[in-house]
Amino acid sequence: QVQLVESGGGLVQAGDSLRLSCAVSGRTISTSAMGWFRQAPGKERVFVAGLNWNGATTRYADSVKGRSTISRDNARNTVYLQTNSLKPEDTAVYYCALSKRYYIDYTDASYDSWGQGTQVTVSS
Repeated sequence: QVQLVESGGGLVQAGDSLRLSCAVSGRTISTSAMGWFRQAPGKERVFVAGLNWNGATTRYADSVKGRSTISRDNARNTVYLQTNSLKPEDTAVYYCALSKRYYIDYTDASYDSWGQGTQVTVSS
């Protein structure tokens, strides 16, 4: 059974940084794209960042571009999302997702395993 467990969320102030982690068990991530999505209260879940299977290609939503970095450690079967200069509008539940494809998908259609989410709250 595939499990994704996010960690690293919390309550921070605007301007702070956070690094979210997503540990995957039950399946290797080394041949799959990975993604981070987020869902703010009352809004749909949206793409935040993606990483292709070998880490050579990354993609970011405009809202986090220049502030976020997605990375992976295949030896640890873990993916990370570092976000600096956090803003109140970054407040959301953040989900990591494991794709059934090797390339990045901006939609959730290619992701067949999801974590339970970790709450990030940014106060102004």
